[in-house]
Amino acid sequence: MAAAGAVAAAVPALAAPVRAEHVLLLSVDGLHQSDLEWYTRTHPGSALAALVAHGAEYTHASTPVPSDSFPGMVGQVTGGNPATTGIYYDATYNRALLPSGTTACAGAKPGSTVDYTEDLDRDKDRIDAGQGLPNLPDGVLAMTGDPRSLIDPAALPVDPKTCEPVYPHQYLRVNTVFEVARQAGLRTAWSDKHPAYELLSGPSGTGIDDLFAPEINSKAPGSGDWTKDNATTQRYDSYKAKAVLNEIDGFDHSGRAHAGTPGVFGMNFQSVSTAQKLPVSGGRPGGYQADGTPGPVLRSALDFVDRRLGAFIAELRKQHLDRSTAVVLSAKHGQSPIDPAALTRIDDAPLLAGLNAAWRAAHPGAPDLVAQSTDDDAMLLWFTDHSPEAAAFARQYLLAQSGTGNGSTGAPKPFTHAGLTAAYAGADAARYFHAAQGDPRVPDLVGIAQHGVVYTGGHSKIAEHGGAAADDRAVPLVVSGGHGERIPAAVETTQIAPTILRLLGLDPRALDAVRAEGTRPLPGLGRG
Repeated sequence: MAAAGAVAAAVPALAAPVRAEHVLLLSVDGLHQSDLEWYTRTHPGSALAALVAHGAEYTHASTPVPSDSFPGMVGQVTGGNPATTGIYYDATYNRALLPSGTTACAGAKPGSTVDYTEDLDRDKDRIDAGQGLPNLPDGVLAMTGDPRSLIDPAALPVDPKTCEPVYPHQYLRVNTVFEVARQAGLRTAWSDKHPAYELLSGPSGTGIDDLFAPEINSKAPGSGDWTKDNATTQRYDSYKAKAVLNEIDGFDHSGRAHAGTPGVFGMNFQSVSTAQKLPVSGGRPGGYQADGTPGPVLRSALDFVDRRLGAFIAELRKQHLDRSTAVVLSAKHGQSPIDPAALTRIDDAPLLAGLNAAWRAAHPGAPDLVAQSTDDDAMLLWFTDHSPEAAAFARQYLLAQSGTGNGSTGAPKPFTHAGLTAAYAGADAARYFHAAQGDPRVPDLVGIAQHGVVYTGGHSKIAEHGGAAADDRAVPLVVSGGHGERIPAAVETTQIAPTILRLLGLDPRALDAVRAEGTRPLPGLGRG
């Protein structure tokens, strides 16, 4: 606590910009509004407390559904929800595309997984995703600012019209704040966890001047990938934080080339998210205590984020950018459950195998019904048969399933209805997302998990995201430069995108999703 207080004392809060020339966007994956409230209450001298005390805090902010990193981040920079952006998760299915590796497209049957994860990397074992840099991992700051070159095109789905691979940025249906800012002559930069986040450059492919995307699921020194130990995740996040400091100083992310401080820039933190998921890290328990307050690993992760925030603010003041820079802090998603007693881990593999077997038994000669499943603490399924009959069959089958999972101690724990409170299938799934009927990207079934259910085999994690529960969606949203206002109005993180443009004096309606959904800038800022 003393260290955090010392940082805040040395780094006064940002004043409201006379005119925002820069927006620093920070996404702290997994961070709940309740975490922020606990931290600022128990660490009153912290950088986070200073940001809240001299900012506008939206106490009822919600992420899109599904509460995954891809739709969560896309919502923040486009102003749109999945039905508009076309982004439902990082691993999905599209009934109109052809499978990766297809070269003879004429007459090929459409239907393909769309996997925009680390599986796209030329070498997913290396933090540079296969760029071939020396002196890794600490030399990773020399990584390219155009990570599209690190994506293996043979791993991408194929457009039947062109017979060409579909890169992530081409899959996004709407433009981004980065594209609008660049069109206005501003420089842009971002740091995230996979090269696949070139998605955020938008349909033009040119929205982000400098994208630093070290691979988080690569092999870390001595501990599997960078998510398996929280101290290792903090080390990984420190590379991206250094990139932001370099950008504040007017360099590119590597610190080698003068480029000018970006108009829109920032990063994604992973440390809080892994601290919430890991049962144990460094010999200490992860996640939350029985009273819902952060345990020791999570407290360490929050302290880490606070120190980095303090460093950013100090550097902005050092460069005389504090009065021209607005800081926006939020999260792509939360994490569920907060209450350890609510956890029920369910292995989804037997559920899906049983569904496939039941379908084949009822339809001799038919292939497996499930073409793609994405199950974290929600259940998203795409089927080989897109008929109403198949949707109804799957829904009825799943809601009839019961069995035994395990709880936070590993002890057996029964479940019913496949761990779901509801399942929307076929046309009901499209209506759930407010998507057009026949949209080839919409899941055939979306299952709403019972509170505390996490679909995972074994005992490797104690929390997940992707669902519709409050633990997944109730995230912080703070904009610097206010006077400690707590704004209780229900807002969505999609409102960050038009707010960024308004802060910069640009037209929010330049965003496609803002026009489509009527997304409004955040209320109560008194700017623009």
